[in-house]
This record gives sequence, structure tokens and C-alpha cells, in this order.
Amino acid sequence: MSKRIGLNFIEKNCPTVDNIGLWTHPDSRASDYKELSYWTELAQLLERGKFDAIFFADALGTFSTYKNSRDTAVSEGMSLPINDPSYLIPAMAAVTEHLGFAVTSSITYDHPYALARKMSTLDHLTNGRIGWNIVTSNLNSAALNFSLTEQMEHDTRYDRGDEFLNVCYKLWQCSWESDAVVRDRINRVYTDPAKIHEIRHEGTFFKVPGIHLCEPSPQRTPVLFQAGSSTRGRQFAAQHAECIFLNAMTVEETRFLVQDIRNQAEAAGRDPQQLRFFPRFVPVVAPTEVEAKAKFAEYVRYVSTEGTLALLSSWSGIDLSAYTPDELLAYIRKKSNGSQYIADYLRRVDEGKRWTTEELAELYAFGGAGNVTVGSPQQIADYMEAFVESTGVDGFNLAYAVRGKSIGEFIDGVVPELQRRGRIQTSYKPGTLRDKLFNHGPHTPSDHPASQVRID
Repeated sequence: MSKRIGLNFIEKNCPTVDNIGLWTHPDSRASDYKELSYWTELAQLLERGKFDAIFFADALGTFSTYKNSRDTAVSEGMSLPINDPSYLIPAMAAVTEHLGFAVTSSITYDHPYALARKMSTLDHLTNGRIGWNIVTSNLNSAALNFSLTEQMEHDTRYDRGDEFLNVCYKLWQCSWESDAVVRDRINRVYTDPAKIHEIRHEGTFFKVPGIHLCEPSPQRTPVLFQAGSSTRGRQFAAQHAECIFLNAMTVEETRFLVQDIRNQAEAAGRDPQQLRFFPRFVPVVAPTEVEAKAKFAEYVRYVSTEGTLALLSSWSGIDLSAYTPDELLAYIRKKSNGSQYIADYLRRVDEGKRWTTEELAELYAFGGAGNVTVGSPQQIADYMEAFVESTGVDGFNLAYAVRGKSIGEFIDGVVPELQRRGRIQTSYKPGTLRDKLFNHGPHTPSDHPASQVRID
């Protein structure tokens, strides 16, 4: 039997995601991010396409690394203006029955006590369809606006994250017993006080003595997504993540990341086959290959080179406007405090290459040209099948070239083709998001640290 291919869709509550410049395309619905009807219609469309989840990216600062200015990002609508995506989820859940929702929240700038309540609330309101995309955040502008003088060091952000997760696990898993809420009208006892427990956490970064504020939600711990691919990020994923979002540019790089994280997860005592990997994927679909290539050529004309360089500068922590090719190569060889994975990738892909800024802009157009596939529905389906078989991934996180148009074309063209091949689901399984993804019940498995956490 062929391996099922899972599908998630990447969105962001702002004009553009990573397709910088495409907001100017006449078919783009970039400005509709403010309209609730856009999001409810999108949820229904994704459920019609039998997608597993919508994956909400987010940003807590402005992209201001390039030219030491936010102006390019502001002009290009790059994650600005940006609204909080979590407020969209109850409305989208109300018009769907099965679609999952993975929402980004930062372990650097959020607090576990408040974050645990937010996730439990969303899990209740979606009837167990919530996931958390765990990020450490890499924008210096965010650090300054969260009262820091500079960004926390890369690996320290993950060290803080380990403790952050440990606090959340205690709140979700240990604070309330399953039968704490009794709703005894006769004796006027809504919740049994003896079955709620203080977690008494005291650590390096957090002191949380009290109880969780929410009764146990359907999943208790939300499905845990993670997207960091640096060395420390992979270690963190192997310890905590259930689903890993990859942004690798090649088959070889993807295969390496999948195998490395699975190996580390097994070394940590987890079943490596229980992890799910979803690489970023940008399909450009048309009835024929010729039409698809013409469509893509049209899209490329709308790509903003300046905006793409500004995006990559903030991702990597390298101001790409400030270096000659030789200077840029020397800097790339150093470690940055931004997204270390990008600097590491550029070092690995060609150690001696003299990267020009124009080449980098082309490489990272649409958030990474290596993620773009152009063709007919049959060709796109062929590529997806081959990629899964050659890398060991479990599905894809789809991004769009043009907001609104691209995902509809994929659902109408490629989804039926993959369903005919038995590769994607034609109906949903019952249960929570974790049930649907893993088929082992609503809660984390016994080998996951959330299930093993204890309070003193």
C-alpha cells in the first residue's frame, strides 16, 4: 500500500508570506487578510481538499536587517501590517468539522503560564483540532520591543525553550486530573479541589508555582510542530516535536534532515517513525506543462528582488546590502545569530562559491526556488510521490505563489489526481488532530516527554 501523503497549507495574517512582490499580481487577494470571510472561505476550501491542517506562520517584529532599515519590508508588505492569527481559528473551526489549525507562538517572547491557557482554550473551542508551531523567533526588532537590549543568543533561546515546554507539559498533563470537573449540582461542587495540583516549578528561566487555569482539553497537549533546522533546532525537534516543518532546498538536504532528526529522536527514547515531516512546497499548476511554465514565467516578473533580499537578510541575520561577494562569502562562513540553518546551508551547498546578492535573491524567490514545482496536475503529483519516496517525508506544507488563486488550482487539479492514486485521503478519520495524524488517540504517546513529565 502506498504511503499516505499529508497536506498542510501555510498562511500568514498579513499581505504576503514569502512570495515577496506577488501581492501586486492582479489575481492576488493580498489585502483580504483583514476580512473574516476570506479565512472562513479558505477553511472550507481546505476541508473540501481534505487538507490535514492550516499552518499559521507569524512574526513579532519587523524585517529590518537589510540596510539596517524596515523601509523595504514596509514598502513590500512583508509581514507588515500583520495581525494575530490565533483570533481567526475559532471562526474557521466553526465552519469546518475536521480541518486542523497549527498556530505559531514564540518560546522566546511568550510565557508558558499564559501560552498554556491560550492553547487549551483553542483546543476546547476546536474540539481538539489545535497544534502549536514552536518557534524561538529570530528578529532583532522583536527583541528590542520585548524590552531586551539585543536578541538572546541562538542556543540560549532553545535552552529557554526546553524549560518552557517542561512548564507547559506540567500545566497541561499534571495540574488537573481527568475527573477533576464533576459538575455536581446537588452538592454545589463544579470542580473537586483535591484533584487540581500546583505544579511548583522553579527553574533557570521560569518560576510557576500554581495550577493550570483550564480544565483538560481534548488533547491536553496540542500537536507540537517545530520548524528550526539548525543543529540546536534539530536537537530540540528530536526531543519535543511531533511534526517538523522543513524548508530545505534539495532532495539531499531534506533526506539528511529527516534522517538526522529521526536518529536523534530514537536516541532520546522516542519512536522515530512517529515523527511527521512536512517540507515547504510551492506548486504552480496549469492543465499542461506549457501553460504552467508560461504562468510561472509571468509570476517571476512580479517577484521583488529587493524584497527577497530583505527577507533573506532577516532570516539569516546578514545584511546582504553591506557586502561585496568576497566579503559576503567570508561572513557566510561565520555563524550568525539569526536563522543559523540558512547560513549553514549556504556554506554546505558550495563552500567556495562567491555568492552575489542577485544570485541569492533568485535562489530564495518564493521563499526558496528549490521548493517550487511547475507543471500539469499529473506532473505535480509525480513529483510529490517521488519526493516522498526519496526523502522519507510524510507530506507537504503548501505555500502559494498568488494568494487565493494558487491553492484553488491545486485543490481542483492536483488533489483529485493524488486521490485517484490513493495517495491522499478522500475522507477524514474521526477524532482530534492527533488522532487524524497519528492514529494513536488524542494524547501524546507514552515515549513523548509530555507523557513522562511529573510534578514534585
